[in-house]
Amino acid sequence: MAMKQTNRQNCPIMRAARIIGDQWSPLILRELYFKQPQRFAELEEVLHVSPNTLSARLKKLEQAGVIERRMYSSHPPRAEYYLTTKGQDLGPVLKALYAWGVAYPDLPPA
Repeated sequence: MAMKQTNRQNCPIMRAARIIGDQWSPLILRELYFKQPQRFAELEEVLHVSPNTLSARLKKLEQAGVIERRMYSSHPPRAEYYLTTKGQDLGPVLKALYAWGVAYPDLPPA
């Protein structure tokens, strides 16, 4: 799809960046893209992210309809996270970011 000039106040790139444009959201999506479902503790362990940050990013992604939370225990409440169709549609974006990172190994490390 060709990019066309649009109203900058309603730019599709800006809208997408508001959802996945932070440090952690693409990494959460990467993990869910490779393995579903994922539990909070699994994501926290593999990403080495603080619980507060992870919780905030998961809520943001869920509110945007990119991931879905499904309860697997009520006492105590525990959830697993899945990509929705909207989240699965980000697969090509994640692959493009991966390919770009491979093509430029001189990028600074995390």
